[in-house]
Amino acid sequence: MKSKVVLAFSGGLDTSFCVPYLINEKGLEVHTVIVNTGGFSDEEAARIEERALSLGATTHTCINAVEDYYQRGIKYLIFGNVLKNNTYPLSVSSERFFQALNIVEHVKKIGAEYVAHGSTGAGNDQVRFDLVFEVLTPQVKIIAPIRELSLTRQQEIDYLIEKGFDFSWEKSKYSINQGLWGTSIGGVETLKSSGVLPEEAYPSQVTNNGVERIKIGFEKGELASLNGEKMDPVSIIHKLHNTASKFGIGRDVHVGDTIIGTKGRVAFEAPAPLITIKAHHLLEKHILTKQQLYWKEQLSNWYGQLMHEAQYLEPVMRNIEVFLEDTQKFITGEVEVELRPYHFTVLGCNSEYDLMNSKFGEYGEVNKSFTGQDVTGFTKVTANPLKIYYSIHGKEN
Repeated sequence: MKSKVVLAFSGGLDTSFCVPYLINEKGLEVHTVIVNTGGFSDEEAARIEERALSLGATTHTCINAVEDYYQRGIKYLIFGNVLKNNTYPLSVSSERFFQALNIVEHVKKIGAEYVAHGSTGAGNDQVRFDLVFEVLTPQVKIIAPIRELSLTRQQEIDYLIEKGFDFSWEKSKYSINQGLWGTSIGGVETLKSSGVLPEEAYPSQVTNNGVERIKIGFEKGELASLNGEKMDPVSIIHKLHNTASKFGIGRDVHVGDTIIGTKGRVAFEAPAPLITIKAHHLLEKHILTKQQLYWKEQLSNWYGQLMHEAQYLEPVMRNIEVFLEDTQKFITGEVEVELRPYHFTVLGCNSEYDLMNSKFGEYGEVNKSFTGQDVTGFTKVTANPLKIYYSIHGKEN
């Protein structure tokens, strides 16, 4: 009997090449798997399955991991207000672990001796997939044909034609990776520091040129309602995307350090993540204490960095998640957001746990819990360490 290989399959040129290559050159029985983390419809999934089987795959499996991705990943990115380099909501990098994890489960289920993916040797995804496979299935051998053979696009097409698969391989001008937490866009413009993507490069085009206000409800830090209508978080994310993308909201370009040490630049479109994170953060600023906000920011930055660099399995991630979850006990309320073409504004919030409570005073207006003399004494005590320092070092400064 032939040995089995589970191939992470997307239906694109690279993974399509891998199917006949693994069958003909490696002598393996290929079982393709695609893991849906919110990036495609049922119709698209059916077309991908048809292609996999026509290429010679013995079986094809589509795994829906959207809810798992939210519960074990996105939820904590919201709790942490995670934006890498204050810009990027980890739209693609956060989903790769959950795709790899589900592929591992399928490897175990069918008893495969090999696992394969179509990553090249130039990006982050090869590390993300390899690391999960190495840790969770160390006995299973990894095959990455595109990386190992250093193939050009034309060489892949020629091989497929030689094997009788003359599909249309017209290269799209832009590389699009779409998921529940946003879409990344790569093209010739993102390969250089000064390139600017044209309007048509973005998947969503502006069709609403007006102004719209929405209200987002949170319960214990999680998305709970939209415009007063209760619904589950995943549905709210989808609905936010459909509403805000019509304004062209959520577009930006992320520049950062890749896992393999180079600088990378990618455009993205993530209206739902950016609006959700900014609305959630505003609510936290009203409800959490100064120290909670400070330490949350420190740990959240590390959480996002580790998620981006494929370190989701690092035990400290579970430790940080406990902290983040604990900070969300009182993050309940409603936030109003205004949408305009290419822009959104977080207007204000309402919460029974709001620490901006007029019972104790109104900033810049009136004090209700202390007197002017109290402030005078407080300032003297606060100034004392600096007075001592400058009495010694005054001439030097």
